[in-house]
Amino acid sequence: MQVVSRRVVTVAYGEPVHHVMQFDPADSGYLYLMTSHQMARVKVAACHVHSTCGDCVGAADAYCGWCALETRCTLQQDCANSSQQHFWTSASEGPSRCPAMTVLPAEIDVRQEYPGMILQISGSLPSLSGMEMACDYGKNIHTVARVPGPAFGHQIAYCNLLPRDRFPPFPPNQDHMTVEMSVRVNGRNIVKANFTIYDCSRTAQVYPHTACTSCLSAQWPCFWCSQQHSCVSNQSRCEASPNPTSPQDCPRTLLSPLAPVPTGGSQNILVPLANAAFFQGAALECSFGLEEIFEAVWVNESIVRCDQVVLHTTQKSQVFPLSLQLKGRPARFLDSPEPMTVVVYNCAMGSPDCSQCLGREDLGHLCVWSDGCRLRGPLQPMPGTCPAPEIRTIEPLSGPLDGGTLLTIRGRNLGRRLSDVAHGVWIGGVACEPLPDRYTVSEEIVCVTGPAPGPLSDIVTVNASKEGKSRDRFSYVLPLVHSLEPPMGPKAGGTRITIHGNDLHVGSELQVLVNDTDPCTELMRTDTSITCTVPEGALPAPVPVCVRFERRGCVHGNLTFWYMQNPVITAISPRRSPVSGGRTITVAGERFHMVQNVSMAVHHIGREPTLCKVLNSTLITCPSPGALSNASAPVDFFINGRAYADEVAVTEELLDPEEAQRGSRFRLDYLPNPQFSTAKREKWIKHHPGEPLTLVIHKEQDSLELQSHEYRVKIGQVSCDIQIVSDRIIHCSVNESLGAAEGQLPITIQVGNFNQTIATLQLGGSETAIVVSIVICSVLLLLSVVALFIFCTKSRRAERYWQKTLLQMEEMESQIREEIRKGFAELQTDMTDLTKELNRSQGIPFLEYKHFVTRTFFPKCSSLYEERYVLPSQTLNSQGSSQAQETHPLLGEWKIPESCRPNMEEGISLFSSLLNNKHFLIVFVHALEQQKDFAVRDRCSLASLLTIALHGKLEYYTSIMKELLVDLIDASAAKNPKLMLRRTESVVEKMLTNWMSICMYSCLRETVGEPFFLLLCAIKQQINKGSIDAITGKARYTLNEEWLLRENIEAKPRNLNVSFQGCGMDSLSVRAMDTDTLTQVKEKILEAFCKNVPYSQWPRAEDVDLEWFASSTQSYILRDLDDTSVVEDGRKKLNTLAHYKIPEGASLAMSLIDKKDNTLGRVKDLDTEKYFHLVLPTDELAEPKKSHRQSHRKKVLPEIYLTRLLSTKGTLQKFLDDLFKAILSIREDKPPLAVKYFFDFLEEQAEKRGISDPDTLHIWKTNRCLPLRFWVNILKNPQFVFDIDKTDHIDACLSVIAQAFIDACSISDLQLGKDSPTNKLLYAKEIPEYRKIVQRYYKQIQDMTPLSEQEMNAHLAEESRKYQNEFNTNVAMAEIYKYAKRYRPQIMAALEANPTARRTQLQHKFEQVVALMEDNIYECYSEA
Repeated sequence: MQVVSRRVVTVAYGEPVHHVMQFDPADSGYLYLMTSHQMARVKVAACHVHSTCGDCVGAADAYCGWCALETRCTLQQDCANSSQQHFWTSASEGPSRCPAMTVLPAEIDVRQEYPGMILQISGSLPSLSGMEMACDYGKNIHTVARVPGPAFGHQIAYCNLLPRDRFPPFPPNQDHMTVEMSVRVNGRNIVKANFTIYDCSRTAQVYPHTACTSCLSAQWPCFWCSQQHSCVSNQSRCEASPNPTSPQDCPRTLLSPLAPVPTGGSQNILVPLANAAFFQGAALECSFGLEEIFEAVWVNESIVRCDQVVLHTTQKSQVFPLSLQLKGRPARFLDSPEPMTVVVYNCAMGSPDCSQCLGREDLGHLCVWSDGCRLRGPLQPMPGTCPAPEIRTIEPLSGPLDGGTLLTIRGRNLGRRLSDVAHGVWIGGVACEPLPDRYTVSEEIVCVTGPAPGPLSDIVTVNASKEGKSRDRFSYVLPLVHSLEPPMGPKAGGTRITIHGNDLHVGSELQVLVNDTDPCTELMRTDTSITCTVPEGALPAPVPVCVRFERRGCVHGNLTFWYMQNPVITAISPRRSPVSGGRTITVAGERFHMVQNVSMAVHHIGREPTLCKVLNSTLITCPSPGALSNASAPVDFFINGRAYADEVAVTEELLDPEEAQRGSRFRLDYLPNPQFSTAKREKWIKHHPGEPLTLVIHKEQDSLELQSHEYRVKIGQVSCDIQIVSDRIIHCSVNESLGAAEGQLPITIQVGNFNQTIATLQLGGSETAIVVSIVICSVLLLLSVVALFIFCTKSRRAERYWQKTLLQMEEMESQIREEIRKGFAELQTDMTDLTKELNRSQGIPFLEYKHFVTRTFFPKCSSLYEERYVLPSQTLNSQGSSQAQETHPLLGEWKIPESCRPNMEEGISLFSSLLNNKHFLIVFVHALEQQKDFAVRDRCSLASLLTIALHGKLEYYTSIMKELLVDLIDASAAKNPKLMLRRTESVVEKMLTNWMSICMYSCLRETVGEPFFLLLCAIKQQINKGSIDAITGKARYTLNEEWLLRENIEAKPRNLNVSFQGCGMDSLSVRAMDTDTLTQVKEKILEAFCKNVPYSQWPRAEDVDLEWFASSTQSYILRDLDDTSVVEDGRKKLNTLAHYKIPEGASLAMSLIDKKDNTLGRVKDLDTEKYFHLVLPTDELAEPKKSHRQSHRKKVLPEIYLTRLLSTKGTLQKFLDDLFKAILSIREDKPPLAVKYFFDFLEEQAEKRGISDPDTLHIWKTNRCLPLRFWVNILKNPQFVFDIDKTDHIDACLSVIAQAFIDACSISDLQLGKDSPTNKLLYAKEIPEYRKIVQRYYKQIQDMTPLSEQEMNAHLAEESRKYQNEFNTNVAMAEIYKYAKRYRPQIMAALEANPTARRTQLQHKFEQVVALMEDNIYECYSEA
């Protein structure tokens, strides 16, 4: 027979083989065999798998036998000299013919000399006579061996014992060692045996407390010498004295029970002895361990007394071993086969309550409870009863009706012993049986609940002479199961199933059994679902699924899971991948619809496995894993977490045994990554923007056989569309314009995970741009020459003007000093009067908490605020005040039609439970933030809505915020930690701002509120002391340069007697300026009358008329514009008090009007082209035209009036200092817990990332926490806190103050110069002092005692409780759902990609929410 060709053929596992077989004619070691439709070539025997003679011969393989001198299992023809007798042992001879050896003597005394060792060798071995032999002791130690003469069957050999100095050391705590010796023939160890080396003298050292007994009980021939107290192997070494010959004759102590002893108590202890006549009278000591030695006195020949024994312990109880030792001869003890022990107890330790203290009586501890556990005195009475049991927690809180739940009760005084509570634990009227082995005295009871007649909920009581009751209630409920999904899966197991039902969280133990016996693993459960992984099934068939609580009967539900045939993989393509991986591998097969997850791994050279995607029931796509080298390697697939096992075997010529066992028949060939270059191999390519761009890319020859869709070419971030692909060339073109701003763009080509930058595209201008640049430069040069001539001409004129200005500045400086002094004195007087006049019954007009929250969280940042946050029309009451309350949708009812309410409420409830799942919420937030059209406005809105929705669970909200912050830190810290989080651009940053607002509200109201309100009043008083332009809003006194009135307007105060029936007062004297418009006068009058009323309740200036009684018969209605108004330069001037020539002390009356005259509108909205108040628009912008109005006015540089900023600053300085000190101080009675907690969190995150720079940590605390996140927001928006009117001018002043606060919290040096803005220059002198206050505040926070998670959670829970039910969370949930609906596909994709979310089926729950809400929400909202 001639072999023409050979190829690999697979044979199915377990398939029968035809009885007709044929040996390979070329090699009789191989056999050709046939199955029903295949033929294969296999080896006749696999002898090499057997490593010992016993395994080889015992396998009963007719072809295999043991080759004695080669010590291996072989075919007979593979063994040298196998034709001769005893060289090769066949299976027919049996294991008894395997080589064996015995060593004589088998036990050797370490102290005795031995001439040699006799070796008895048996079994099937050829004659060793004349062969090169040695005895091998390991570690390269050999001695000479010899055989006297030829022999078969049993051979005798002689061997020298290894030298004494080469003896191995004795193991610790052992008096002997076992040595292995082998006979070495022709360089191979053919047979081995063990012998023992012992040392009697080590016996007494190893067993010091039973030296005599252990010596005489040893398996070696040892003898005990009483006089020397030693164990010897030669009895002649003992001195003449009666020496014991058996273990029973050894002197020893006898076991005698002793009562427990209190710590520090003195007592005598009697120790009975046996066989001690030899020692009577010898000096003994009582040893109780390390350095606890007391004198021993002989009472008689069989009793010794330990005198005045005093033992101490700091433990609850301690056991001291008692031994008798020879005095002056340490470590020589009388035998103690059964050692005596003394228990010493300390009542003061380990008994924190009465029951634990008195319960120690069962242990013999004489303790009594008296303000703590104490030792009972000899005259004290027996202890009485303990207080009633105190139950702190019970766990779990519910269980099934059948009982069997292990209920754990924790507390204090829960009985002194088990018998106290054995029948005293009840759940209402149902008994709970305590478990003896789980009972902890006084502290914990674990009992088994009894069956209940029906559902009930009741408290748990423990009766131990007195009755204790739990605060929580235990509920008996009936768990129900409804359905199971998915209903089927492969029989290989691994399918994650979800069982739906009700009350599935009850009880202490849950089991899910498949087919009544196999447990479902990785259990996770909630109230309504159980998720677990099904085990492997035996056959494709339906099997019952049983849900058991507390190992009782199955819950009724008739659940069935179908085991189906396993998915089958038939082919993969392509079978080649670049070494970087990432190439899409298409896997073809059957029954993939049952696959929940699948991954691909490459053995030996593969990197991390990759996750695959199931396309349909027959196709899967997998990115190829990266590889360590270029090679071919087997591929494994893991379906539903189980290794895929192919149901066909492969011939051993193709795969090694390990791969054959795995059943992997797919391989992936890894080839070098493809290499690319530009057509001319240049590294820089020039390109003019706007021109078409086509790239020609050269590709090196490879064997990957890549398709056109597998290439990705990018220029920067712009994709290059591939037009032509061949073996060596790739053509691509760019269809969109490339921005010239970048300058240089990398050209990158990607194949799978492999990226290569082949060149850089340099963007340059065209020739036209160069020509234009030359022309522009020429024109600029000409203009520069002209400008230089003009400058020289005007510089002489400017010098004369400067001399004049200098004189004016000196005059103004003296005026400013006087103005500051007078202004501060006047403001202090006014503010003192204001503080006294504040109505203490009403106090500072703080907004309610709910309005503070809505204004802070939604400062026109969300559509919800802009579209639905409105003020109702105001109605005036009889006193003239208006009743107006802000209405925010979060504070009112959820307005939806009743027909839609059931479904929507159910959907919102389910959506709320999803938001309360940490995994879902974090994935949800991340998914939204990854969307490009999810703007900063949307992020702010979402964060605030989440804060409202989770306001009742601030502990959970805080944990979510911390996890999102950690993610944000991880994403940002690697770049530049100091620049991190300077703006609110993410959801978590707005969440942090809201969290700080909630936590700091109490501090804001109780500590900072009053100085802040006084500062606002002071700013308003100071502004009102000078002229204010009603059209432009600019004023004589201000802190902001942009709002400074740069004109010297002469204004005189007027005290007016005003009567007005409103706000509880009839008449007042009101101070105004003669330059005030009539609207300004009305506002000052309203402020004087309504200063103790919230601003929202004031009448508006448009709602009142002001009448001047010029005489008893004449009166005038005063208005801003009327027929008497003056016209200047074509503009009408607003009327003022000076225009009407109203004198000092004039009488005016103000009254409400029924209809407002809206023809004028608000003064500040008037057209500046038609009206003006104090200055014309051109007065401050350009050189004035000469007119009658300006002819008499003294003109100076406008910058000279900047000194008025200093005047205002000096006047307000004290109030600003008081505010900053209030913000940056710590009250001992109410420390800022939230600040401390969050500062510690930031320090912990910095430490984890190795950030030790203190400046970086300071910036983190400033940017994230107080200054920028909270206080600056409050300083710039007082209307968030108070019910006041924040004018545009006050807002400008507060911006300057806020900037000063920001600079104070910064650590960078202020680089100030003549061109610096006045907003920074104004407080530059005070900033260093403010910074010291900030640093001291941060240091005080750092020195506070750290907060534990429990303490912070308790604080947050209290904040939640304090303001519960303030907001309608359903409205917030509905608004959040709009975002969920808007980005539904992206959220679903993120949930699918998250393993935890996928395992807990969160995507299905989210789909349920959408199903409930989708049909109704838009229709209902349109109706609403």
